[in-house]
Amino acid sequence: MMKIKKAVFPVAGLGSRFLPATKAIPKEMLPIVDKPLIQYAVEEALEAGIEEMIFITGRTKNAIMDHFDKAYELEAELEQRNKQELLAIVRSIIPDHVSCVYIRQAEALGLGHAVLCAEPAVDNEAFAVILADDLIDGGEQACLSQMVDLYNVHHSSVLGVETVAIEDTEKYGVVSFDQQGTVTKVTGIVEKPKPAEAPSNLAVVGRYILTPSIFDLIRNTGTGAGGEIQLTDAIAKLLQQENVLAHAFTGKRYDCGSKLGYLKATVEYAFKHDELSDEFKSYLSGINLDS
Repeated sequence: MMKIKKAVFPVAGLGSRFLPATKAIPKEMLPIVDKPLIQYAVEEALEAGIEEMIFITGRTKNAIMDHFDKAYELEAELEQRNKQELLAIVRSIIPDHVSCVYIRQAEALGLGHAVLCAEPAVDNEAFAVILADDLIDGGEQACLSQMVDLYNVHHSSVLGVETVAIEDTEKYGVVSFDQQGTVTKVTGIVEKPKPAEAPSNLAVVGRYILTPSIFDLIRNTGTGAGGEIQLTDAIAKLLQQENVLAHAFTGKRYDCGSKLGYLKATVEYAFKHDELSDEFKSYLSGINLDS
């Protein structure tokens, strides 16, 4: 079995929950302290050994391409001013051995369709999917790296999951499962079920490792929840053909698709920032929340 070396980043969404900020800026470029969300996602992929980043973009997402492109004018300016530390930061955004591929999703037809758009670049390989909205701090080992380790043992598709409040199941794809020792085998999956109809409270978050069998299944999947082509529906069909595992990752997820989740991530990542941590904590401790 080939190792996982390609990751798909669906980044064509409008980011309407962050308007007007996202009117001209992709939501994936919103910064958590000093790095955009999409860079955290790419860094997680790099830690997992990914060598090819495949971005499924829309017509307003050129800033993402610019971010991972070489910035000749900026580098020349920093070099001239002898800003070596900043120059090193700019040059290290993407390693030289890693390639970036950009594929335009002409219409926003859902996550399943976005993944299908990646087929020409993925070819006949297992691959990862990362949703940058879900910022995951895996601690000692990144979430995707944990999932790659599981794939390397079982050679099956893997879904990143976490336990959510039962009243929140309508926000997620939710799985039913069979616990077999340390391995959680997915037996069913449904998109955004009502709490009374949810098979469990184990929800899929924005991390997937999928076998290439998923592409034909997406192609033959009609519209589902929200009138979109849902990746969840194609995974439900995949379960009938091959094993799919669930991985309850170690770490903390921030839902940066919501304003509150984004603010939580900003504050907690600032707490861990080498330059800002002490001063920022001191500032927060002095705020009078009742004023």
